[in-house]
Amino acid sequence: METKDNERKLNRYDLEDKTVFTGFSDFNDAENYAQTEGGKLVEVAFKDGNDNPVISNEAGLIEKRLHYFVDAGPEYKFIHSSDEGFRQYADELQKIKAKLEQSPPDERYIASFEIENAEDPIIVLKNDAFESVTSRERSKYLKSANVYEIGVTVPKS
Repeated sequence: METKDNERKLNRYDLEDKTVFTGFSDFNDAENYAQTEGGKLVEVAFKDGNDNPVISNEAGLIEKRLHYFVDAGPEYKFIHSSDEGFRQYADELQKIKAKLEQSPPDERYIASFEIENAEDPIIVLKNDAFESVTSRERSKYLKSANVYEIGVTVPKS
């Protein structure tokens, strides 16, 4: 994997006959990149806890116009920072953290800096209860998680 800094941080994977870019901030970002680079939108799957992408259509990201999805079984739910409801969970987590730390009120507002500035944060729920916060990149390495991302393929040059 290699990253490409073209006004955004993209991950580059060289496959046998094409290059795949992932890491788009949303579906529209990937769609625009495909148009400007003469590429094609694809769904990319990361399975078995590794960073080896496979072109897929299992999650239906293109049809649903999604850029990221994780399937780790029915008991797990992954809430991406761009998902509806993320802010609510993040605010609740900060309140719990502040209460546990018994921090003064002015510091509670500063505490939200952590989740907002983590690298592409993902809140992980297990059986609808908070389990952890991870990143989009690290979610690929979670055991029994299948991670799907929107990608753009371009012919190898």
